[in-house]
Amino acid sequence: MNQLSDRINNMSTSATLAMAAKARELRAEGKDIIGLSLGEPDFNTPDFIKDAAIQAINDNYNSYSPVDGYVDLKEAVITKFKRDNNLTYTLPQIVVSTGAKQSLYNIAQVTINDGDEVILPCPYWVSYSDIVKVAGGVPVEVKTSIDTDFKMTASQLEAAITPKTKMLWFSSPCNPSGSLYSKEELESLAVVLKKHPNIYVVSDEIYEHINYTRKPHASMAGIDGMFNNTITVNGVSKAFAMTGWRVGFIGAPDWIARACNKMQGQVTSGTNCIAQRAVITALNAEPSVVKYMIDEFKTRRDMVLNLLADIEGFNTNTPEGAFYVFPNISYFFGKTLRGKTINNATDFSLYLLEEALVATVTGEAFGNPDCIRISYAASQEQIKEAIKRIKAALA
Repeated sequence: MNQLSDRINNMSTSATLAMAAKARELRAEGKDIIGLSLGEPDFNTPDFIKDAAIQAINDNYNSYSPVDGYVDLKEAVITKFKRDNNLTYTLPQIVVSTGAKQSLYNIAQVTINDGDEVILPCPYWVSYSDIVKVAGGVPVEVKTSIDTDFKMTASQLEAAITPKTKMLWFSSPCNPSGSLYSKEELESLAVVLKKHPNIYVVSDEIYEHINYTRKPHASMAGIDGMFNNTITVNGVSKAFAMTGWRVGFIGAPDWIARACNKMQGQVTSGTNCIAQRAVITALNAEPSVVKYMIDEFKTRRDMVLNLLADIEGFNTNTPEGAFYVFPNISYFFGKTLRGKTINNATDFSLYLLEEALVATVTGEAFGNPDCIRISYAASQEQIKEAIKRIKAALA
């Protein structure tokens, strides 16, 4: 008899983490796996941030921290929002959490009731759908395609709204597609949203600094009339190569921030004290301190696109941010490769793992069964070797 809750039995495992675990398993068996599945910068955390953490240890930061974050960290978050996004938040509107993932979980738990619909433009980050479902919400997937650079249009948004719609969740730059919503595109979505003042937007901006255009990052909360209906989610994992430090934060209307603080107080309480001290230093620095990483990611993006252009059956667009490409590989569906029939992106992704020893992630996990996600947060040598292997396995 299964004693586990329906909640956990109905939840899917994070596909990115599952693929990373499978790759680790094969490595343990002695297989030379190249991992292009995780969204994790392969750089070290910058030294000036590590020094701040060491200083915090020496200064004996070891006590419980306030649930919503140290005041001076919240001040650094406010400074960051003003400097980088021209958004003006106050201390009660900021909540610091154990990674942006906890921020998203908090938001879902405090805003969504059973049956509330949450619009997710596809492809969406792998955990949105399950976070919404665990809160009792109903994910409403809006399909986009490579032709619109995987971005949802205003008319698609309008068509997806029903009397049950509570929220819209999206990321820009987007994980997994690397797509970036311009200010004009956000404004066109806002025209629709402003007709429905009870709909709230979760704007996940964790990749904001990994932007290859010359245009400044556009935030939904900065669009005229949207500030009070938008929850801005961000953190330091991607731009500062601090994935394992686990610090994320939100800027939100006071009542939502208060509710998230209450929720977190019963679940994890305050975020790691040492990590928080280091993040103050990170956020107070000019974003240009990490430009060397962004430049390297851009070089790799161009390299990946050039190498994939050489393989028949990979249809790619040019992502403007993040560190992923999201090629449409439906060309291979129905084909048999080395005795294995490829029916969908999951089959294709597993085929690449077993035959090319390259870990990618199926697009199915992101709401798009025609694509796979390839992360180029790996060295140029690894990328070249991985795509060489993929090409050979598909020949």
